Parts: sequence; C-alpha cells; structure tokens
Amino acid sequence: MSFIVRRGLSTLIPPKIASPSGIGAAQDAARMERVVSFYEKLPRGPRPEVQPKGLFERYQARYFGKNPSAAPLAHFIGLMMVLGYAQHYYFHFRHHKNNVH
Repeated sequence: MSFIVRRGLSTLIPPKIASPSGIGAAQDAARMERVVSFYEKLPRGPRPEVQPKGLFERYQARYFGKNPSAAPLAHFIGLMMVLGYAQHYYFHFRHHKNNVH
C-alpha cells in the first residue's frame, strides 16, 4: 500500500482513544483527555440539510432535488422560443415595422 493511500485512510479513521500506551503516564492521560473532549464536542446525528441561498440554488433544489421533474426542459424550450423571436425581430421584423415588405 502506498504512502498516499495510507495517508488518505488515516484521516478517515479516528485515533485510538483507549490505547494501552496512552493510559499509563500523566502526560498521556492529559493528551487523552484533550482527544476525548474533542470527540465529545463533535455534532451527532445526520447532517442538517443545507438551505439554498441563491436563485440558481433554489431553482436546482426545486426541480432537481428530491422530486425531479421535466419542468426545466419546458423552461429551456420556452427560453429558446423567446430568444429566437427576439433575434428574428432584431434581424428581420424591425425593418418592416412602418412599411410593407
């Protein structure tokens, strides 16, 4: 096993809190007390859901979240229609606004 893989796995595994070598001496006992107090302060239970903040995050949470729907496809088609009409107006219709072709 390479060093990088072992290093990656070591960050996932908590240190041995009750190791036999850490129980005997006073300085180790103080160190163990710090480790135990650190792990006691960690939050327990499932991670709370993150509330969407921006416009894109709210849209993503609404249409791609727990109940995904096909509404973004309809939104995309509508957007393309509006942009297509705007381009058609700019490049063709505006020249015929006041007189016939």
